[in-house]
Amino acid sequence: MGKNRNINQLIHHSDKGSQYVSIAYTERLREAGIEASVGSTGDSYDNAAAEALNKLFKKEVVWREGPWTGRDAVEFATLEWVHWYNNTRPHSYCGDLAPAQFEDHYYTEISRPAVVGVPL
Repeated sequence: MGKNRNINQLIHHSDKGSQYVSIAYTERLREAGIEASVGSTGDSYDNAAAEALNKLFKKEVVWREGPWTGRDAVEFATLEWVHWYNNTRPHSYCGDLAPAQFEDHYYTEISRPAVVGVPL
């Protein structure tokens, strides 16, 4: 999460896949204070950005690092990947900067005083 964002109202949106509606999964979300939101079944166009991110996660973590030794291994790899994705991995929408670099640049720029009345 960015350092200037409020994380008190997180929502996890997913399809109705069995892993997302299981009791254990929904309990983990509730314990973490995250609201579950479930979309329509099998509709990848419902949220194309989320589907693309899920595919990227599977490609970069699930298929590359498996087979898994247990749930803890999957959770740890997921935490590492999310941190790397949110802070280090370059993103095209950020001008090929890492999100943390882009955010730092943004807040540096908006905190600079505006130059007014300078003749051209």
